Amino acid sequence: MNDSSLGERKPSILVTLILAGETIFFLPFLIARIFRPTMLDVFEISNVQLGSFFSTYGIVAMLSYIFGGPLADKYPSRVLMAIALWLTGIGGFIMAFIPSPIVMRFVYGFWGFTTIFLFWAPMIRSTREWGGSAFQGRAYGWLEGGRGAVAATLGIISWILFAWKNAGNTNTPGMSASTEAFQLVVLSISVITFIIGWLVWRKIPENRSLMRRESPKRMLSKIGQLLKLPGIWAMMFIIICAYAGYKITDDFSLYAREVFGFSETKASFVGAGALWLRALVAFSVGFLADHLVKIRMIAFFFILSIIAGLIAWAGFLQFSALLALLNLSFLATGIYGIRALYFAIQQEARIPLPLTGAAVGILSFVGYTPDVFMSPWMGHLLDADPGAGGHQNVFLLLAMFSLLGLLSTIVFSIFNGKSRRLKSVNEASIL
Repeated sequence: MNDSSLGERKPSILVTLILAGETIFFLPFLIARIFRPTMLDVFEISNVQLGSFFSTYGIVAMLSYIFGGPLADKYPSRVLMAIALWLTGIGGFIMAFIPSPIVMRFVYGFWGFTTIFLFWAPMIRSTREWGGSAFQGRAYGWLEGGRGAVAATLGIISWILFAWKNAGNTNTPGMSASTEAFQLVVLSISVITFIIGWLVWRKIPENRSLMRRESPKRMLSKIGQLLKLPGIWAMMFIIICAYAGYKITDDFSLYAREVFGFSETKASFVGAGALWLRALVAFSVGFLADHLVKIRMIAFFFILSIIAGLIAWAGFLQFSALLALLNLSFLATGIYGIRALYFAIQQEARIPLPLTGAAVGILSFVGYTPDVFMSPWMGHLLDADPGAGGHQNVFLLLAMFSLLGLLSTIVFSIFNGKSRRLKSVNEASIL
Protein backbone atom coordinates (compact mmCIF):
# COMPACT_ATOMS: atom_id res chain seq x y z
CA MET A 1 0.00 0.00 0.00
CA ASN A 2 1.42 3.33 -1.02
CA ASP A 3 1.94 5.67 1.93
CA SER A 4 1.69 8.74 -0.25
CA SER A 5 -1.99 8.19 -0.93
CA LEU A 6 -4.61 10.86 -0.43
CA GLY A 7 -2.50 13.91 -1.00
CA GLU A 8 0.52 12.80 1.04
CA ARG A 9 -1.57 12.42 4.18
CA LYS A 10 -2.73 16.02 4.54
CA PRO A 11 -4.10 16.72 8.03
CA SER A 12 -6.98 18.72 6.56
CA ILE A 13 -8.29 15.59 4.84
CA LEU A 14 -8.40 13.56 8.05
CA VAL A 15 -9.94 16.50 9.93
CA THR A 16 -12.70 16.70 7.32
CA LEU A 17 -13.30 12.95 7.53
CA ILE A 18 -13.52 13.26 11.32
CA LEU A 19 -16.00 16.13 11.20
CA ALA A 20 -18.17 14.38 8.63
CA GLY A 21 -17.83 10.96 10.24
CA GLU A 22 -19.49 12.03 13.46
CA THR A 23 -21.78 14.85 12.43
CA ILE A 24 -23.77 12.57 10.13
CA PHE A 25 -24.57 10.19 13.02
CA PHE A 26 -25.48 12.85 15.58
CA LEU A 27 -29.11 13.11 14.51
CA PRO A 28 -29.85 9.35 14.27
CA PHE A 29 -27.93 8.28 17.37
CA LEU A 30 -26.42 10.89 19.65
CA ILE A 31 -29.57 12.93 20.11
CA ALA A 32 -31.17 9.86 21.69
CA ARG A 33 -28.00 8.95 23.59
CA ILE A 34 -27.68 12.36 25.26
CA PHE A 35 -31.34 13.31 25.54
CA ARG A 36 -32.97 9.88 25.87
CA PRO A 37 -35.26 10.79 28.82
CA THR A 38 -36.33 14.01 27.07
CA MET A 39 -36.89 12.26 23.75
CA LEU A 40 -39.17 9.70 25.41
CA ASP A 41 -41.22 12.52 26.91
CA VAL A 42 -41.32 14.78 23.83
CA PHE A 43 -42.49 12.05 21.44
CA GLU A 44 -44.58 10.36 24.17
CA ILE A 45 -43.06 6.94 23.48
CA SER A 46 -41.70 4.01 25.52
CA ASN A 47 -38.21 2.53 25.46
CA VAL A 48 -39.54 -0.29 23.26
CA GLN A 49 -40.99 2.20 20.76
CA LEU A 50 -37.72 4.10 20.63
CA GLY A 51 -36.00 0.78 20.07
CA SER A 52 -38.30 0.15 17.11
CA PHE A 53 -37.01 3.37 15.50
CA PHE A 54 -33.48 2.02 15.69
CA SER A 55 -34.62 -1.36 14.40
CA THR A 56 -36.05 0.31 11.31
CA TYR A 57 -32.75 2.12 10.86
CA GLY A 58 -30.88 -1.14 11.30
CA ILE A 59 -32.91 -3.10 8.77
CA VAL A 60 -32.36 -0.46 6.09
CA ALA A 61 -28.71 -0.16 7.12
CA MET A 62 -28.09 -3.89 6.72
CA LEU A 63 -29.16 -3.82 3.09
CA SER A 64 -27.25 -0.57 2.60
CA TYR A 65 -24.00 -2.09 3.86
CA ILE A 66 -24.12 -4.80 1.20
CA PHE A 67 -24.99 -2.58 -1.76
CA GLY A 68 -23.24 0.57 -0.56
CA GLY A 69 -19.88 -1.13 0.01
CA PRO A 70 -19.10 -1.85 -3.66
CA LEU A 71 -20.40 1.64 -4.50
CA ALA A 72 -17.47 3.11 -2.56
CA ASP A 73 -15.02 1.21 -4.78
CA LYS A 74 -16.49 2.75 -7.96
CA TYR A 75 -17.44 6.37 -7.22
CA PRO A 76 -15.61 9.32 -5.57
CA SER A 77 -15.98 9.47 -1.80
CA ARG A 78 -16.53 13.23 -1.68
CA VAL A 79 -19.60 13.01 -3.92
CA LEU A 80 -21.22 10.17 -1.99
CA MET A 81 -20.40 11.62 1.43
CA ALA A 82 -21.54 15.17 0.67
CA ILE A 83 -24.91 14.04 -0.68
CA ALA A 84 -25.33 11.79 2.36
CA LEU A 85 -24.77 14.68 4.78
CA TRP A 86 -27.22 16.97 3.00
CA LEU A 87 -29.96 14.33 2.91
CA THR A 88 -29.39 13.48 6.59
CA GLY A 89 -29.82 17.16 7.46
CA ILE A 90 -33.20 17.18 5.71
CA GLY A 91 -34.28 14.33 7.98
CA GLY A 92 -33.27 16.46 10.95
CA PHE A 93 -35.53 19.30 9.87
CA ILE A 94 -38.44 16.83 9.76
CA MET A 95 -37.57 15.59 13.26
CA ALA A 96 -37.57 19.16 14.61
CA PHE A 97 -41.33 19.43 13.90
CA ILE A 98 -41.90 16.57 16.42
CA PRO A 99 -43.89 14.38 14.01
CA SER A 100 -45.84 11.28 15.01
CA PRO A 101 -43.98 8.07 15.98
CA ILE A 102 -44.98 6.57 12.61
CA VAL A 103 -43.30 9.42 10.70
CA MET A 104 -40.23 9.17 12.93
CA ARG A 105 -39.93 5.49 12.08
CA PHE A 106 -39.78 6.44 8.39
CA VAL A 107 -37.20 9.15 9.19
CA TYR A 108 -34.98 6.60 10.89
CA GLY A 109 -35.31 4.28 7.90
CA PHE A 110 -34.34 7.18 5.63
CA TRP A 111 -31.30 7.83 7.82
CA GLY A 112 -30.35 4.16 7.48
CA PHE A 113 -30.05 4.79 3.74
CA THR A 114 -28.27 8.18 3.86
CA THR A 115 -25.73 7.36 6.56
CA ILE A 116 -24.84 3.86 5.39
CA PHE A 117 -25.56 3.33 1.68
CA LEU A 118 -24.00 6.66 0.69
CA PHE A 119 -21.58 7.41 3.50
CA TRP A 120 -20.16 4.61 5.63
CA ALA A 121 -17.94 2.65 3.22
CA PRO A 122 -16.55 5.80 1.50
CA MET A 123 -15.46 7.13 4.89
CA ILE A 124 -13.76 3.87 5.93
CA ARG A 125 -12.05 3.52 2.54
CA SER A 126 -10.78 7.12 2.55
CA THR A 127 -9.40 6.64 6.06
CA ARG A 128 -7.55 3.49 5.04
CA GLU A 129 -6.04 5.27 2.04
CA TRP A 130 -5.00 8.20 4.22
CA GLY A 131 -3.24 5.90 6.67
CA GLY A 132 -1.18 3.95 4.15
CA SER A 133 0.56 0.77 5.31
CA ALA A 134 2.35 2.23 8.33
CA PHE A 135 -0.35 4.38 9.95
CA GLN A 136 -3.46 2.19 10.05
CA GLY A 137 -3.67 2.23 13.84
CA ARG A 138 -3.29 5.98 14.02
CA ALA A 139 -5.61 6.60 11.07
CA TYR A 140 -8.51 4.69 12.60
CA GLY A 141 -7.63 5.61 16.18
CA TRP A 142 -7.51 9.30 15.30
CA LEU A 143 -10.68 8.96 13.24
CA GLU A 144 -12.51 7.43 16.19
CA GLY A 145 -10.91 9.82 18.68
CA GLY A 146 -11.66 12.80 16.48
CA ARG A 147 -15.23 11.62 16.01
CA GLY A 148 -15.49 11.32 19.77
CA ALA A 149 -14.19 14.86 20.20
CA VAL A 150 -16.63 16.16 17.60
CA ALA A 151 -19.47 14.26 19.26
CA ALA A 152 -18.45 15.60 22.66
CA THR A 153 -18.18 19.17 21.36
CA LEU A 154 -21.55 18.98 19.64
CA GLY A 155 -22.91 17.24 22.72
CA ILE A 156 -21.77 20.03 25.03
CA ILE A 157 -23.09 22.68 22.64
CA SER A 158 -26.40 20.82 22.49
CA TRP A 159 -26.50 20.47 26.25
CA ILE A 160 -25.81 24.21 26.74
CA LEU A 161 -28.53 25.11 24.23
CA PHE A 162 -30.93 22.69 25.88
CA ALA A 163 -30.16 23.90 29.42
CA TRP A 164 -30.43 27.57 28.37
CA LYS A 165 -33.74 27.13 26.54
CA ASN A 166 -35.15 24.76 29.14
CA ALA A 167 -34.39 27.22 31.96
CA GLY A 168 -36.82 29.81 30.56
CA ASN A 169 -40.57 29.75 30.26
CA THR A 170 -42.07 28.57 26.98
CA ASN A 171 -43.67 31.18 24.74
CA THR A 172 -45.52 28.67 22.62
CA PRO A 173 -49.00 27.69 23.88
CA GLY A 174 -49.36 23.97 24.51
CA MET A 175 -45.61 23.34 24.22
CA SER A 176 -43.28 22.67 27.15
CA ALA A 177 -39.90 24.32 27.62
CA SER A 178 -38.26 20.89 27.19
CA THR A 179 -39.92 20.45 23.80
CA GLU A 180 -38.80 23.87 22.57
CA ALA A 181 -35.28 23.20 23.86
CA PHE A 182 -35.22 19.83 22.08
CA GLN A 183 -36.36 21.44 18.82
CA LEU A 184 -33.62 24.06 19.07
CA VAL A 185 -30.98 21.35 19.48
CA VAL A 186 -32.24 19.32 16.49
CA LEU A 187 -32.45 22.36 14.20
CA SER A 188 -28.94 23.50 15.17
CA ILE A 189 -27.42 20.08 14.45
CA SER A 190 -29.27 19.88 11.12
CA VAL A 191 -27.75 23.17 9.98
CA ILE A 192 -24.27 22.03 11.05
CA THR A 193 -24.76 18.80 9.08
CA PHE A 194 -25.45 20.81 5.91
CA ILE A 195 -22.32 22.92 6.46
CA ILE A 196 -20.10 19.85 6.92
CA GLY A 197 -21.49 18.44 3.67
CA TRP A 198 -20.21 21.52 1.84
CA LEU A 199 -16.79 21.10 3.54
CA VAL A 200 -16.56 17.48 2.38
CA TRP A 201 -17.35 18.54 -1.18
CA ARG A 202 -14.47 21.02 -1.06
CA LYS A 203 -11.78 19.13 0.87
CA ILE A 204 -11.95 15.38 0.17
CA PRO A 205 -9.85 14.44 -2.92
CA GLU A 206 -10.55 11.78 -5.50
CA ASN A 207 -9.89 8.22 -4.34
CA ARG A 208 -7.03 6.33 -5.89
CA SER A 209 -7.38 2.79 -7.24
CA LEU A 210 -11.11 2.96 -7.82
CA MET A 211 -12.37 -0.25 -9.37
CA ARG A 212 -13.59 -0.14 -12.94
CA ARG A 213 -17.30 -0.72 -13.41
CA GLU A 214 -17.82 -4.45 -13.65
CA SER A 215 -20.63 -6.90 -14.18
CA PRO A 216 -22.55 -8.08 -11.11
CA LYS A 217 -21.23 -11.58 -11.76
CA ARG A 218 -17.61 -10.38 -11.59
CA MET A 219 -18.27 -8.42 -8.42
CA LEU A 220 -19.98 -11.40 -6.79
CA SER A 221 -16.94 -13.50 -7.67
CA LYS A 222 -14.65 -11.04 -5.86
CA ILE A 223 -16.95 -10.97 -2.85
CA GLY A 224 -16.77 -14.76 -2.83
CA GLN A 225 -12.97 -14.57 -2.79
CA LEU A 226 -13.11 -12.13 0.12
CA LEU A 227 -15.26 -14.58 2.04
CA LYS A 228 -12.49 -17.17 1.71
CA LEU A 229 -10.29 -15.03 3.94
CA PRO A 230 -10.48 -16.61 7.42
CA GLY A 231 -9.75 -13.32 9.17
CA ILE A 232 -12.79 -11.58 7.75
CA TRP A 233 -15.13 -14.01 9.53
CA ALA A 234 -13.46 -13.44 12.88
CA MET A 235 -13.59 -9.69 12.26
CA MET A 236 -17.36 -9.93 11.74
CA PHE A 237 -17.85 -11.37 15.22
CA ILE A 238 -15.41 -8.94 16.83
CA ILE A 239 -17.39 -6.04 15.35
CA ILE A 240 -20.82 -7.42 16.24
CA CYS A 241 -19.79 -7.94 19.88
CA ALA A 242 -18.06 -4.56 20.11
CA TYR A 243 -20.97 -2.73 18.52
CA ALA A 244 -23.48 -4.42 20.81
CA GLY A 245 -21.49 -2.97 23.69
CA TYR A 246 -21.40 0.44 22.04
CA LYS A 247 -25.19 0.43 21.66
CA ILE A 248 -25.52 -0.05 25.41
CA THR A 249 -23.86 3.33 26.03
CA ASP A 250 -27.27 4.70 24.96
CA ASP A 251 -28.41 3.70 28.45
CA PHE A 252 -25.91 5.81 30.41
CA SER A 253 -28.01 8.98 30.71
CA LEU A 254 -31.21 7.06 31.55
CA TYR A 255 -29.25 5.01 34.12
CA ALA A 256 -28.10 8.21 35.83
CA ARG A 257 -31.65 9.56 35.94
CA GLU A 258 -33.55 6.45 37.06
CA VAL A 259 -31.04 4.90 39.46
CA PHE A 260 -29.44 7.99 40.99
CA GLY A 261 -32.24 10.52 40.54
CA PHE A 262 -30.34 12.94 38.29
CA SER A 263 -32.35 15.71 36.64
CA GLU A 264 -32.83 15.70 32.85
CA THR A 265 -30.08 18.29 32.48
CA LYS A 266 -27.61 16.40 34.70
CA ALA A 267 -28.46 13.07 33.06
CA SER A 268 -27.80 14.51 29.60
CA PHE A 269 -24.46 15.81 30.90
CA VAL A 270 -23.49 12.21 31.80
CA GLY A 271 -24.22 11.18 28.21
CA ALA A 272 -22.20 14.10 26.84
CA GLY A 273 -19.33 13.40 29.25
CA ALA A 274 -19.03 9.84 27.96
CA LEU A 275 -18.35 11.28 24.51
CA TRP A 276 -15.30 13.15 25.80
CA LEU A 277 -13.99 9.90 27.25
CA ARG A 278 -14.49 8.29 23.85
CA ALA A 279 -12.25 10.93 22.28
CA LEU A 280 -9.52 10.59 24.91
CA VAL A 281 -9.45 6.79 24.73
CA ALA A 282 -9.44 6.57 20.94
CA PHE A 283 -6.67 9.15 20.49
CA SER A 284 -4.50 7.31 23.04
CA VAL A 285 -5.21 3.93 21.45
CA GLY A 286 -4.36 5.33 18.02
CA PHE A 287 -0.89 6.35 19.18
CA LEU A 288 -0.22 2.96 20.75
CA ALA A 289 -1.76 0.72 18.10
CA ASP A 290 1.01 1.06 15.51
CA HIS A 291 3.61 0.04 18.11
CA LEU A 292 1.74 -2.82 19.77
CA VAL A 293 -0.17 -5.86 18.52
CA LYS A 294 -3.62 -4.51 17.65
CA ILE A 295 -5.54 -7.75 18.19
CA ARG A 296 -4.04 -8.12 21.68
CA MET A 297 -5.13 -4.59 22.51
CA ILE A 298 -8.66 -5.46 21.38
CA ALA A 299 -8.60 -8.52 23.64
CA PHE A 300 -7.50 -6.37 26.60
CA PHE A 301 -10.37 -3.95 26.09
CA PHE A 302 -12.88 -6.80 25.87
CA ILE A 303 -11.58 -8.08 29.24
CA LEU A 304 -11.97 -4.60 30.74
CA SER A 305 -15.57 -4.46 29.46
CA ILE A 306 -16.34 -7.88 30.95
CA ILE A 307 -15.08 -6.91 34.41
CA ALA A 308 -16.75 -3.49 34.51
CA GLY A 309 -19.97 -4.88 33.06
CA LEU A 310 -20.19 -7.60 35.72
CA ILE A 311 -19.55 -5.06 38.50
CA ALA A 312 -22.38 -2.86 37.17
CA TRP A 313 -24.65 -5.91 36.85
CA ALA A 314 -24.00 -7.00 40.45
CA GLY A 315 -24.91 -3.52 41.72
CA PHE A 316 -21.98 -3.41 44.15
CA LEU A 317 -21.47 0.32 43.67
CA GLN A 318 -25.02 1.61 43.62
CA PHE A 319 -24.63 3.02 47.13
CA SER A 320 -22.42 5.72 45.57
CA ALA A 321 -23.24 7.57 42.36
CA LEU A 322 -19.59 8.66 42.09
CA LEU A 323 -18.19 5.11 42.25
CA ALA A 324 -20.87 3.79 39.89
CA LEU A 325 -20.07 6.48 37.33
CA LEU A 326 -16.35 5.74 37.75
CA ASN A 327 -17.05 2.10 36.91
CA LEU A 328 -19.05 3.27 33.89
CA SER A 329 -15.97 5.18 32.75
CA PHE A 330 -13.93 1.94 32.80
CA LEU A 331 -16.73 0.20 30.93
CA ALA A 332 -16.80 2.96 28.32
CA THR A 333 -12.99 2.82 28.03
CA GLY A 334 -13.21 -0.82 27.01
CA ILE A 335 -16.00 -0.17 24.51
CA TYR A 336 -14.35 2.86 22.92
CA GLY A 337 -10.93 1.21 22.78
CA ILE A 338 -12.29 -1.65 20.69
CA ARG A 339 -14.16 0.73 18.38
CA ALA A 340 -10.93 2.56 17.65
CA LEU A 341 -9.24 -0.62 16.43
CA TYR A 342 -11.57 -3.10 14.80
CA PHE A 343 -11.24 -1.67 11.29
CA ALA A 344 -7.49 -1.14 11.75
CA ILE A 345 -6.84 -4.90 11.44
CA GLN A 346 -7.94 -5.14 7.79
CA GLN A 347 -4.31 -5.42 6.69
CA GLU A 348 -3.73 -8.33 9.10
CA ALA A 349 -6.87 -9.96 7.68
CA ARG A 350 -5.32 -9.75 4.15
CA ILE A 351 -8.05 -7.50 2.71
CA PRO A 352 -6.83 -5.84 -0.53
CA LEU A 353 -7.05 -2.04 -0.65
CA PRO A 354 -9.05 -1.82 -3.94
CA LEU A 355 -11.76 -3.99 -2.36
CA THR A 356 -11.95 -2.09 0.92
CA GLY A 357 -15.46 -0.85 0.21
CA ALA A 358 -16.77 -4.33 -0.58
CA ALA A 359 -15.03 -5.74 2.51
CA VAL A 360 -16.46 -3.01 4.71
CA GLY A 361 -19.90 -3.82 3.31
CA ILE A 362 -19.52 -7.50 4.17
CA LEU A 363 -18.11 -6.81 7.64
CA SER A 364 -20.70 -4.19 8.46
CA PHE A 365 -23.64 -6.25 7.19
CA VAL A 366 -23.01 -8.72 9.99
CA GLY A 367 -21.10 -6.53 12.44
CA TYR A 368 -23.74 -3.83 12.76
CA THR A 369 -26.77 -6.10 13.11
CA PRO A 370 -27.08 -4.81 16.73
CA ASP A 371 -28.71 -1.78 15.08
CA VAL A 372 -31.66 -4.11 14.47
CA PHE A 373 -32.00 -5.98 17.75
CA MET A 374 -30.09 -4.24 20.55
CA SER A 375 -32.34 -1.21 21.13
CA PRO A 376 -35.58 -3.26 21.26
CA TRP A 377 -33.83 -5.81 23.49
CA MET A 378 -32.61 -3.06 25.82
CA GLY A 379 -36.03 -1.42 25.76
CA HIS A 380 -37.67 -4.72 26.76
CA LEU A 381 -35.22 -5.25 29.63
CA LEU A 382 -35.70 -1.70 30.91
CA ASP A 383 -39.49 -1.67 30.63
CA ALA A 384 -39.95 -5.20 32.03
CA ASP A 385 -38.00 -4.42 35.22
CA PRO A 386 -38.20 -0.66 35.86
CA GLY A 387 -35.48 0.96 37.93
CA ALA A 388 -32.10 -0.47 38.88
CA GLY A 389 -32.96 -4.07 37.98
CA GLY A 390 -33.54 -3.35 34.31
CA HIS A 391 -30.29 -1.46 33.97
CA GLN A 392 -28.37 -4.25 35.73
CA ASN A 393 -29.75 -6.75 33.19
CA VAL A 394 -28.53 -4.48 30.38
CA PHE A 395 -25.01 -4.49 31.84
CA LEU A 396 -25.07 -8.28 32.14
CA LEU A 397 -25.95 -8.44 28.45
CA LEU A 398 -22.95 -6.25 27.68
CA ALA A 399 -20.62 -8.53 29.68
CA MET A 400 -21.87 -11.57 27.75
CA PHE A 401 -21.23 -9.93 24.37
CA SER A 402 -17.78 -8.86 25.56
CA LEU A 403 -16.96 -12.47 26.46
CA LEU A 404 -17.97 -13.61 22.98
CA GLY A 405 -15.85 -10.81 21.55
CA LEU A 406 -12.83 -11.95 23.53
CA LEU A 407 -13.22 -15.47 22.12
CA SER A 408 -13.43 -13.98 18.62
CA THR A 409 -10.09 -12.18 19.06
CA ILE A 410 -8.50 -15.51 19.98
CA VAL A 411 -9.91 -17.09 16.83
CA PHE A 412 -8.67 -14.16 14.73
CA SER A 413 -5.16 -14.56 16.14
CA ILE A 414 -5.14 -18.27 15.29
CA PHE A 415 -6.37 -17.69 11.72
CA ASN A 416 -4.00 -14.78 11.21
CA GLY A 417 -1.03 -16.91 12.23
CA LYS A 418 -2.03 -19.66 9.81
CA SER A 419 -2.60 -17.11 7.04
CA ARG A 420 0.90 -15.72 7.45
CA ARG A 421 2.42 -19.18 7.22
CA LEU A 422 0.31 -20.67 4.44
CA LYS A 423 -0.57 -17.56 2.38
CA SER A 424 -3.51 -19.49 1.02
CA VAL A 425 -5.25 -16.42 -0.42
CA ASN A 426 -3.31 -13.45 -1.78
CA GLU A 427 -4.30 -10.09 -3.15
CA ALA A 428 -3.54 -10.97 -6.76
CA SER A 429 -5.94 -13.92 -6.72
CA ILE A 430 -8.78 -11.68 -5.59
CA LEU A 431 -8.10 -8.80 -7.96
